[in-house]
Amino acid sequence: MSTWAIGDIQGCADELDALLDRIAPDPATDRLWLVGDLVNRGPDSLRVLRRVRELGELAVVVLGNHDLHLLAVAMGAQQSKRKDTLEGVLGAPDREPLLEWLRQRPLLHHDAALGHTLVHAGLPPAWDLATAQGCAREVEAMLRGPDYQRFLTVMYGDQPSRWDPTLAGDDRIRYSINAMTRMRMLTPSGELMLEPKGPPSDTPELIPWFDHPDARWRGQTRVVSGHWSTLGVVSQDQYLHLDGGCVWGGELVAVRLEDGHRECLGCTAAQEPG
Repeated sequence: MSTWAIGDIQGCADELDALLDRIAPDPATDRLWLVGDLVNRGPDSLRVLRRVRELGELAVVVLGNHDLHLLAVAMGAQQSKRKDTLEGVLGAPDREPLLEWLRQRPLLHHDAALGHTLVHAGLPPAWDLATAQGCAREVEAMLRGPDYQRFLTVMYGDQPSRWDPTLAGDDRIRYSINAMTRMRMLTPSGELMLEPKGPPSDTPELIPWFDHPDARWRGQTRVVSGHWSTLGVVSQDQYLHLDGGCVWGGELVAVRLEDGHRECLGCTAAQEPG
């Protein structure tokens, strides 16, 4: 059995098809872990959604910030942004089953046997694994529940930036979403700093989330994530980062978790960064 973790796709359908052809997963024994951001900025988000949905139980998918943004735009909870490329999905005849499928995806997936946890952006240092799993379930319950449209209107915003177990309501949900789908850099005290998007060297006063010395999840799991295209592919004992920046002219990356074997495909239709 092989478990292939695949980085941010962001509408790069041709690269996804070619990568799946190359690794040729066996539906009977293998699994694909997708780090989220299936859609947006790339040329064919609709074909990516259709292909991944058709994979069925072969694929485990967690939600990324662009996936949540698609749901918010589709439900009228947020305006489309200038650089969005979501029109194909929004105008598709099968948009409703695709969006409903996406709405049911988790924010976090943990495999105890593998010792790996899949999440789009990362885990904040104040969370141990159990807290992360609990917070993910809270968000998933809201997103899958009858009040999900209101949820999509209140998930935007950068505050609160610091975890407190007593957080409740919209603040608690917003912090969890920001940590799991938007986080990159932290202050030394563990506060989320959501603006920096460049490599860690651009903000030496801040700490990459996976390097924070007080991380409670460290030693409990190895985190598999994406989201940070300027970081590149990074493999450490406690962390595997897979956003190769395909949509920006980089690579779509797959890593076999059992042995670290890597397959990469270059982008054929790079987008303008931003």
